[in-house]
Amino acid sequence: MLLESKEMAEDLLNSFMTGPDEKGRFGDFGGRFVSETLMPLILGLEAEYEKAKVDPDFSAEMDKLWKHYVGRPSPLYFCERLTEHFGGAKIYMKRDELNHTGAHKINNVLGQILLARRMGKKRIIAETGAGQHGVATATVCAKFGLKCVVYMGAHDVKRQSPNVFRMRLLGAEVVPVTSGRGTLKDAMNDALRDWVTNVNDTFYCIGTVAGPHPYPAMVRDFQSIIGKETKEQMLEQEGRLPDTLVAAIGGGSNAMGLFFPFLDDLNVNLIGVEAGGKGVNSKMEHCASLTGGRPGVLHGNRTYLLQDDDGQILEGFSISAGLDYPGIGPEHSWLYEKGRAKYVSITDSEALAAFQICCEFEGIIPALEPSHALAHVAKISSDLPKEHIVCMNMCGRGDKDIFTVAAALDFDMEIIS
Repeated sequence: MLLESKEMAEDLLNSFMTGPDEKGRFGDFGGRFVSETLMPLILGLEAEYEKAKVDPDFSAEMDKLWKHYVGRPSPLYFCERLTEHFGGAKIYMKRDELNHTGAHKINNVLGQILLARRMGKKRIIAETGAGQHGVATATVCAKFGLKCVVYMGAHDVKRQSPNVFRMRLLGAEVVPVTSGRGTLKDAMNDALRDWVTNVNDTFYCIGTVAGPHPYPAMVRDFQSIIGKETKEQMLEQEGRLPDTLVAAIGGGSNAMGLFFPFLDDLNVNLIGVEAGGKGVNSKMEHCASLTGGRPGVLHGNRTYLLQDDDGQILEGFSISAGLDYPGIGPEHSWLYEKGRAKYVSITDSEALAAFQICCEFEGIIPALEPSHALAHVAKISSDLPKEHIVCMNMCGRGDKDIFTVAAALDFDMEIIS
């Protein structure tokens, strides 16, 4: 019995799935860097989440909503024509763009808003870049009759107008943020200011695996339904696990959700794809924080960030509104330094090419975020053997991006009006 306990302890010690520690850290990353005003809220949320994790009623409600409201499980789709086109590895897509609201974001939003209801919070605030987290938050607030306020960078409001309209149709107040470059970082800054000001009735629904503990782990746990389903579906369809998983990364929630259930399957390669913008060698016209950044503190946690020599946060750049956050979730930073996951970058032009290929060969219009992941799949698959299995997360649909893509491709939208 003693031997079994020792072996179990060693297994736990050697696992990549045990973090964060009691201080909310993944190695040197994560933690809680917030004002004293927010500490009671953070600690209250952590306590409520710890109770919810072991409450069968909470799990049953999540499962019911995932199945009957979101439409889970999302399909695991074999891309026959893309596989033939690239002539190498077998390519699969986890089709999370088929979820209600068109992205993976609702997986996490449901969990957080169920927690908010347990805590008696009536007002929900959120930040959004591409608008998918905002739409998901507005959707679930509408379902439960909660007030919803979404902070969105003014630049993103313009380039993601379809999602702004959807949020307003769903009853949300969309607040354009004009500070900085008017993108996701700035929206998160204003959401945090709101939370500090309205501590009594407000719940902050963070959309990615960033922010102060317990948010990175909590969002990861809710999103890990993606990887759990992928594992089961791959075993059913192929009789084994995939060789390589690929996902796009801004803050990194869809990637963390896909990767987490596979972290201890060391034969499965994990590849996160950052937004390379105009190239990581350009003058900061990219958003590859692991490739071009260094550790620092932003939005309540320590992680890799784009910053200057004085530690000032730099503005990220990407054609994709969902990927231009100048940091990354702390667990990704830890996996990067541990070498468990590999992180690469894809440029805007490469993502646009993948967007068009996906449309033409599979009849799927992807969001620009997963187009980055598909672009890297295109880079590597032809050099891999035919028995190699690559699975990417198609984390969002592309209707929100059609105007951005049309402008980038010099397509005259007036000819269809």
